[in-house]
Amino acid sequence: MNTKRIAFPNSRGELLAARLELPEDERPLAYALFAHCFTCSKDLTAAVHISRALSSRRIAVLRFDFTGLGESEGEFAATTFSSEVSDLVAAARFLEQEYEAPRLLIGHSLGGAAVLAAAAEIPSTTAVVAIAAPFRPVQVRDLLGEAAGRIEETGQGTVTIAGRTFTIRKSLLDDLDAHRPEDTLRRLNAALLVMHSPRDQVVGIDNATDIYRAAPHPKSFVSLDSADHLLSDSRDSRYAGGIIAAWAGRYLGISETPSPQPIPPEVIDNRVSARTGATGFRTELFANGFPLLADEPVEDGGGNVGPSPYDYLLVALGACTGMTLQVYARSKGWPLEEVVVRLSHRKVHAEDCRDCDEKERRMDTFERELELHGGLDEAQRQRLLEIAGRCPVHRTLTAGVRVVTTLRPA
Repeated sequence: MNTKRIAFPNSRGELLAARLELPEDERPLAYALFAHCFTCSKDLTAAVHISRALSSRRIAVLRFDFTGLGESEGEFAATTFSSEVSDLVAAARFLEQEYEAPRLLIGHSLGGAAVLAAAAEIPSTTAVVAIAAPFRPVQVRDLLGEAAGRIEETGQGTVTIAGRTFTIRKSLLDDLDAHRPEDTLRRLNAALLVMHSPRDQVVGIDNATDIYRAAPHPKSFVSLDSADHLLSDSRDSRYAGGIIAAWAGRYLGISETPSPQPIPPEVIDNRVSARTGATGFRTELFANGFPLLADEPVEDGGGNVGPSPYDYLLVALGACTGMTLQVYARSKGWPLEEVVVRLSHRKVHAEDCRDCDEKERRMDTFERELELHGGLDEAQRQRLLEIAGRCPVHRTLTAGVRVVTTLRPA
């Protein structure tokens, strides 16, 4: 995917650090905002995976650090729940001015409560997603443990969350307590998707029930099954991202397989791109405006969520073969109705491979079977068999290729 580093001002003029996840051709069909969990950041693994799952479906996502967190300016101790809602409104205003107003709001944990509250202040909103969100924001007090009492008594205190120390003031607790989710949800004028895990040990699933009951239709619920509160397992966050993209498409007017739009030459050079992460072999591909996915089988250390690289090589040969035969048959006026090409790949011992290493005298063999439908005579069928060898991809594979690799500056 295509990630842009950007920054925008909050209501106090402090710069908030953000990442804008775009489709590779920078031609999204809709824009979304992502709000992270309490004391988290835009770079939380779940936030990244969900954002990229959406951008691969041509929904651009702006994820940012709330005031005083991550790379953003400002003092976290001075923030409240209302200031987080204000940050979301500022992010929506930035998108509207620089790109396009967001129509999808996504929030994780307290960020989920924040997007529900912010929806009324972002008129462009047509769909909202709350992931592992508390029904009442004041439940954040439970995360603070005994420190909450000290903060109430002294006006502020320090707490340690996930190994990091934060200063929290009483104003945050008072503001959380003042929020009335029943009123917010009753006025929600957007489709709602509630996602929660029954095994969430931080925010219980009963919160999902309360949010769902309080909200008007249209509304949906999806269980995240065995996921933890932070969606730490990448499989859970990618699953959530895929579900959100499919669900939101209905309310954003995006088909499940949107047609690619023309790629402006000033935006991208139209090269095929492949992005492989640090774990497993799952690789996101982008080719001529189409998002694709590659992986390796489970037995080879992959997750088997997409074809392997060699599968794609066979796909290229098969597609090229079928197209070439149809072009030839049409030029001759032959009744070729359909071409089916079946292929397989293997490495075989090569007796006549002069350039092979003595220890590994093996070469790649592609086996291709043609199935030709239509009223063809045998001479025509044999001629098409010969023409298959003229397929451009076939010629590329058999003529020898040279791959030139360069390293892009960091």
